[in-house]
Amino acid sequence: MTIRVMVVDDQSLIRSGLVTLLASAPDIEVVAEAADGAEAVPLARTYRPDVVLMDLVMPKVDGMEATLQLLRLPEPPRVLVLTGYTADDLVLDALRAGAAGFLLKDLRPEELFAGIRTVAAGGSALAPGVMRVLLERADSRTEAPDHAEQLSTLSPGERDVLALVGEGRTNLQIAEALHLSPASVKTYVSRILTQLDLSNRTQAAILAYEAGLVRAA
Repeated sequence: MTIRVMVVDDQSLIRSGLVTLLASAPDIEVVAEAADGAEAVPLARTYRPDVVLMDLVMPKVDGMEATLQLLRLPEPPRVLVLTGYTADDLVLDALRAGAAGFLLKDLRPEELFAGIRTVAAGGSALAPGVMRVLLERADSRTEAPDHAEQLSTLSPGERDVLALVGEGRTNLQIAEALHLSPASVKTYVSRILTQLDLSNRTQAAILAYEAGLVRAA
């Protein structure tokens, strides 16, 4: 199955380089490209990409606002941030906005292809070290009062699954840790996202660490 991708970056050299690079992947097709978020949203309506490869710092409408607008579409694409910036708040803001992943521009082509395939399949892609930074920031936190009511809707089993999602574990790894079937874990995760009104497991991971369910090692 071909993954339809739109590339959004205000630097034309980087944008054209990404388009050329993605053309070398047999299962990825670039259907549109945009220089900023103002162009990206109407193009997404027209071309309906599966994945939007999104820069964050752009003129007019930046990547953060574009992500919010894209996710309000009737059939929203998956947004994968590709940026050169690693500031903690920037990472958090992008993931809270609903981005399915956060990758850095110094990655290898194979890592970019893998990230696109992962988010297209419904997963989350984070650059090495991004989740570790988030967990380190949470190292001294206890459960935040503003999350207590949300978490009270979860069963003990769902809280256990959420904590492992926060550690960045896959469904298979969670299944092995909790002695469950992968199908049961998938059901747990789906139920957690619904109950907590979250868009994806990356947002669930953020909530888990903010609420103190996860500690840095």
